[in-house]
Formats: sequence, structure tokens, C-alpha cells
Amino acid sequence: MFERIRELTGSGSAQTAELATSADEANWERPGPSGIELRRDAVGVVVFLFISALAMELSRGFGALNEDDHPVWLQHLVLALMISPLVLRRKYPVAVMLLMSAAFIGLGLWIPVLSLQMSFQVAYFASLYSAVAWARNRRVLWLGTTVVVLAMTLWLILGLTVANTYDEMIARATEELDGAWSLLEPLASVAIYYFIINFAYFGGAILAGLTSWRKALQRTQLAEQAEQIRHQAAELARRAVVDERLRIARELHDVVAHHIAVVGVHAGAARRVLNKKPEAAIEPLRVIESTSRQAVTDMRNLLGVLRTETAVIAVDQQDGEAVRGPEPGLDDIEALVEENRSLGLSVNLNRVEEQPGDLEKVPAPLALSVYRTAQESLTNVRRHSTSGTAKMTLRTGGSAGQRWVELETLDDGRPRPGAVGGSGYGLQGIRERVALHRGTAEIGPRADAGWRVRARFLIN
Repeated sequence: MFERIRELTGSGSAQTAELATSADEANWERPGPSGIELRRDAVGVVVFLFISALAMELSRGFGALNEDDHPVWLQHLVLALMISPLVLRRKYPVAVMLLMSAAFIGLGLWIPVLSLQMSFQVAYFASLYSAVAWARNRRVLWLGTTVVVLAMTLWLILGLTVANTYDEMIARATEELDGAWSLLEPLASVAIYYFIINFAYFGGAILAGLTSWRKALQRTQLAEQAEQIRHQAAELARRAVVDERLRIARELHDVVAHHIAVVGVHAGAARRVLNKKPEAAIEPLRVIESTSRQAVTDMRNLLGVLRTETAVIAVDQQDGEAVRGPEPGLDDIEALVEENRSLGLSVNLNRVEEQPGDLEKVPAPLALSVYRTAQESLTNVRRHSTSGTAKMTLRTGGSAGQRWVELETLDDGRPRPGAVGGSGYGLQGIRERVALHRGTAEIGPRADAGWRVRARFLIN
């Protein structure tokens, strides 16, 4: 089954797969958060608010907030305003990022010492990460991210120049260094330091968000592939059921057509002699009894495959009890020929082997198909042809390293007057059996007179 799935799926070239993956990434939109995820975000923000308030009070204990003279309640309120939008970070990721970027700048300018709190920085980092990880419109995301990065860069430059922060840092550094050695000049040191810090901060948030987004994409693709494989497996199973039904239909047709034809012939013979010579009707009735039993046996043999894998169910012809029996094969063709001879059809059977023992090497499934072909061919001769003789040849051969077995049935009669045309299922069944074994079939009238059925089956 897995080989069939791989054939149906197909791998394609590596370049095509890469282009398809790129197209999927460009068009894919991450599904919005579930209700459980939103509830988790709300609980997480409440816990984060509590930890942030505790951390701010602890930092107050060692003088981290001494430079700010705003009321304590206002400091906690400002910190809560910075953290609270994270409740919607996955539902409205880009909007939350833009809102928190504005809050980061505005609240940081209002109460600068709060912007140095770890929870303040972590909250803004989470907004950047969530925007990249959860934004469904990627164009809007990258446009918004570009605006944020440019705004933060401009804010940093203004903070170092217009707000005189840089001059204060240089004066303090000059006083503290007092001629001590440094790697770079103060200007270069400040520029490089803040560049590295902000690059790590924003780059880390964007990289973490992209990683989360790509993992979500991979999970979606794997789920789709699993669903596709499940559908393909179901389709293969459905096809297998259809093929098995067709096989059983062919078998039933061959069994019923053959045995019922025999019953019909002998029933007619018994009817004609029953009143005049009752003792002469005994033999046709015996054949009818035997044939009907054989029909039941064959049908139970066939339907038994639906209940077991290795054996089929037959009916013992002596007491009617269920027994195990094999499917017919090449060795049973001789008995089939004798049966048709007893029905008045003279059959000449020839066996031609390219190498001695070739027919014994024919696999059982293939042998069954050959037997059913012989059965249908002889039944058609009796029912639809005026010929009283038939020539059947069973031969083996090979070419180009491929072995084959062939069955050919010939008659020299013409269509029987008044014969009712068959359904055509028998001949179609022969063609399907041949196709199943990758062979060829030639069925139709002969050039001079009569009918030919020639079926060649390839031996695996």
C-alpha cells in the first residue's frame, strides 16, 4: 500500500518542491488562537503583572527608583499599562506591537526609570515576538516592523543628542575614567554599545518569532500531508474493494454460466424422455444433481475467501458438510474437458511446453485465471456455436526474458440459430483476467469460420 501511495503522491524534482514550499510560505496564514490559548494569555498576563509589581518593589529596596518622584501607585499603573495589551498579543499581533511601541516610547519618556525595569523590557520583547510569530498578513507585519525599528532608531538618536543624554554620559565617563585606558573613544563606544544591545534585542525577538511561525507552518504541512495520505489510503482501500468485487463477479459469472448451462441441457434431455423412457431420464437427473452440487461447492469456494485468507469453503458432496478445498488450476482443465465431452462437445486438448515442467511452475492465481478462461471458452462454444468440436491448446513460451502461458480455444461453427445473445460479461471477464496478468487477449471470429479465444498471460 505504501508503494502505491508514493506512486500517487509523487516526489517531483527538488527545484519544484522548493518552489512549492516557497509558495506555501508566501501564501500561508497562521490560524488564529483558540479559546484555550486566549485564556492562557489572560492568566499569563495576570501572573506577569504580579511578578512585575513584586520585582519593582524589590528594586525600590536597593534604590533603583530613587530618581523618580512619581507616586508608587502611578508607577504600578504605568507598568500595568505597558503589560496589559499582551492579553491580545496573539489575536491582534501587529496592532499590539504598534500600540506597545508607542507606549514604550511615551511611557519611557514620561517615567524613564520604569523603562529600565526588566519586566518593562520583557513585555515589549514579547509584543515583537508575538507579532512576527502570529501575524496573518505578512506584508502588514513587515511594514509595521520597519516602522517600529525606524521609530526606535530615531528615538534612540534623539535621546542621545537632543535630550543631552550623550553629553551627560560623556561627562560622567570622562570624570570616572580620569585618563584610564579604553578600547575606543567615548563616541564610538556609545554608538557600538547601543547598536549591539538593540540589534540583539530586536533581532532576537524577530528571529524567535520567525522560528515559531515556521514551526507552525511545518505542523500544518505535516497535518495536511497526513490527511492526504489518509485519503489516498482510503481510496486505495476502496479500489481494492471494487477490484475484489469485480473478481468475485467474474468468478460467479463463470461458475454459474457453466453449471447452469449443463443443468439446462440435461434438464431438457430428461424432460424429453421422462414419459417414454423413465429409466433413460435417470442419467440426466444424476448429472443435474451432481452439477448443482458442484455449483454450490464452487460458489462456496469462491465466497469463502471473504472469510479466510488461506482456504476456501466447499461442500462435501457425500453428506453436505463444509470442508476445505483448493481453487481449480491447470490440472483441473482435463476434468473440465471430460465434463464437456460428456455433454456432447468433442474437445481436443493439447499441451505444449517450451521446457518440460513449465506448466507445473505456473503460480496458483495465474492457474486459476487460465482455468476460468478455459471454462468460459468451452461454455460459449456449447451455448452459442453450431460446432460440435473444439480444439484447445495450452502452451508455454518466452521472449526477451519474459515467460508466458497461453490458452487458445478454436471452433469451426457458426452462431447457433435462435440462441439468445449473452451479456458479454464472460468475454469481458477474460479480458480483465488477462490484463490483470499483463497479458494480451485475442477474441473474435476466425477468417474462415468459427471463433477464436486466445489469451496469453505473463508469468511473474
